[in-house]
Amino acid sequence: MRLLRPSMIGLGLLFASCAQAADPRLVPDVSSRAIDIQYSFTGEELLLFGAILYPDQRLPDQRADIVVVLKGPVRPIILREKRRVAGMWVNANSIRLRTSPGFYAIGSSRPIDKLVDERTAAIFELGLANLSMSPTGFSEARKLERFEQGLIDLYRRSGLFYENPKAVEITEGVLYRARIPVPARVPVGTYRAETYLISRGRVLAVASRDVQIRKAGFERFVALAAQRHGFLYGLSAVALSLILGYGASAVFRRR
Repeated sequence: MRLLRPSMIGLGLLFASCAQAADPRLVPDVSSRAIDIQYSFTGEELLLFGAILYPDQRLPDQRADIVVVLKGPVRPIILREKRRVAGMWVNANSIRLRTSPGFYAIGSSRPIDKLVDERTAAIFELGLANLSMSPTGFSEARKLERFEQGLIDLYRRSGLFYENPKAVEITEGVLYRARIPVPARVPVGTYRAETYLISRGRVLAVASRDVQIRKAGFERFVALAAQRHGFLYGLSAVALSLILGYGASAVFRRR
């Protein structure tokens, strides 16, 4: 038995490596690795595309599906709930989320619930309903669900959250492409474009590419000035406001 055990372990490792080698691979890419936001920026459409490489170039009998996700940057956020008290709207309950994405878009070749079960979708955070935002402190399940749903609805209306179960086109079972709309109000930062290959309820391969969304031109100058020289930037903003206010009042007095 002592002689057989190492050989059995070696066979197990060999089978595992063969199984991994038998899995297909993804070769993804994006139409633009960097998006510059200027004063005239009204949004952009990002193309996620690539190829599926199967072992021995043999297509499987079972159809494979593709899911693409573009998300980022992750940041903490405080959500406040307003209530009407004595005819006035005031802040009531609040909750802090540690890992809320500023932008999340998902596209797939078929609806997510047709591709994987709820557990797999939750593990890979596939879909708006499966985002993990990690609240700080203890929160009741109903309260957390209410706040998260409110955030999703708000971001969906502003275009920062996007979900399309028919966004991915697969050509001849090998090539895929999907267009993801990027709105004008998208936050700057590093984004990750992820691609998932799914077949028979299993995620067979995952690949990703980074995308930079940054400010350019005068907007970049103003943003850097505010970050690096906050005090001088504040004084300049106050002085500019006073000058503009004085100029406007002088014009109206003349009239």
